Amino acid sequence: MAHGHDGPPGGGRGAHLASPQFPGDDGTVAPALAEAFGDNVAVLQALGDARVFVPIVALLGETPAQGDKNADMAAVLMTGADGRQALLAFSSVQTMAVWDPQARPVPILGRDAALAAIDEKASAILLDLANPSFTVVETDDLQHLAAGHRLTRTAAGQAWVV
Repeated sequence: MAHGHDGPPGGGRGAHLASPQFPGDDGTVAPALAEAFGDNVAVLQALGDARVFVPIVALLGETPAQGDKNADMAAVLMTGADGRQALLAFSSVQTMAVWDPQARPVPILGRDAALAAIDEKASAILLDLANPSFTVVETDDLQHLAAGHRLTRTAAGQAWVV
C-alpha cells in the first residue's frame, strides 16, 4: 500500500529553514569597513551595509552570569558619565573577544544595529570599544543609519541622502 504526501520531494513536511544572512562569514572585519577605519566619514558610509557583531551576554537579573542555565541573554548597553546609553558592536569576532571572550557574537548589519540601539533607547553605537580608536555613532548619524540613508561627501562637507 502506497502513502501519498503533499510535502516536497524527499518526504519533508514543507518547512524550510531560512538561508543564513551571512553565508560563508568567517567573522573577520568586513572588507569595506576595514578600508574605512581611520576616516569617520568613510566608516559611516560603510557601516550600514557592513556585517558587525552585537555581543550577547548571560544575565541573572542585572548581574552577569556565566554558565547558569536560568540566565537571560541580553545585548550590552554601556552607560556614559552623562547617563546616555550606547549599544556595543564589533567589527569582528576577534575584536569582540578582546573585550569579552565569554560574549556570544550575533552577526547583524550595521543599519540593523542602529535600529536595535534606538529600540533599546540608546543614543549611540560604540563600534570596537576594545580598540584604542573605537568609533562612536550617535544622534543624527544613528537615526540616518537606522533609516537606511547614505552618507555622501560634497563640496560643502558630508550630507545624508534620503
